[in-house]
Amino acid sequence: RSLVVVHFWAPWAPQCAQMNEVMAALAKEHMQVTFVKLEAEAVPEVSEKYGISSVPTFLFFKNAQKVDRLDGAHAPELTKKVQRHASSSSLSAGTNDSAKEDLNVRLKKLINAAPCMLFMKGSPKEPRCGFSKQMVEILNKHGISFSSFDIFSDEEVRQGLKTYSNWPTYPQLYVAGELIGGVDIVKELEASGELDTICPKAQKLEDRLKTLINKAPVMLFMKGSKQVAKCGFSKQIIEIINNTGVDYETFDILEDEEVRQGLKTFSNWPTYPQLYVKGELVGGLDIVKELKETGELLPILKGEN
Repeated sequence: RSLVVVHFWAPWAPQCAQMNEVMAALAKEHMQVTFVKLEAEAVPEVSEKYGISSVPTFLFFKNAQKVDRLDGAHAPELTKKVQRHASSSSLSAGTNDSAKEDLNVRLKKLINAAPCMLFMKGSPKEPRCGFSKQMVEILNKHGISFSSFDIFSDEEVRQGLKTYSNWPTYPQLYVAGELIGGVDIVKELEASGELDTICPKAQKLEDRLKTLINKAPVMLFMKGSKQVAKCGFSKQIIEIINNTGVDYETFDILEDEEVRQGLKTFSNWPTYPQLYVKGELVGGLDIVKELKETGELLPILKGEN
């Protein structure tokens, strides 16, 4: 019945080593909590099951049920979550009020995380109830741009949002932070033609990819960012480009599944990282290494070749 905290980590990521130290300190402080380390890439089926797309990621379990997660190397947030989940349920009324306030702040942030937010069971690719499936189909049919939150992934959000919005069922659709309603309301709006005027339209994927590729003269699509690479290949390519002194921008493909999959087809290049100069694909890590060896990389990055 005690709390179990699982750290999905990778040996190539320095931020994971730092968080392991934080975890070791927390383990001394919270003897009743079980801390576990799992090398994410060594257990792909487990990582896939829990949607682990970057490291470090922490999952919190109570009574064999996932109750929370934390993505990224946020030591204060990890400490806070461990303390919150480890503390007994016999909270004082004052603490309860403060926890309720914290939850409301969190719900407001989630509702406003995108212009159009769908709280559903499962994900748009894998809805886990008929009503959620219908809602996704309607939004997709109308080319509506939306982000989603799987209420099965967080019991606190699942229960709290019902009270916050005074709406007892899921899915729930929000536009500009305001509740639109569930699937019946959305069907009515579709029938009346109002849905297209209320919800923001999605930019066509191909247009979006072209815009992203041309966002800067040198664009790198990678796992992670300049500051924190989230795979060994991305880390290597950043080191090579940094040594040229050429300015460049990055896009984290782990943050956007649509871009991650779409760019592979668009560029006819199946892996990441991918480097573009003036909207043209240069290639991945191996190509960049070859260009570095031949001395061609710098002129290419400067747009001289």
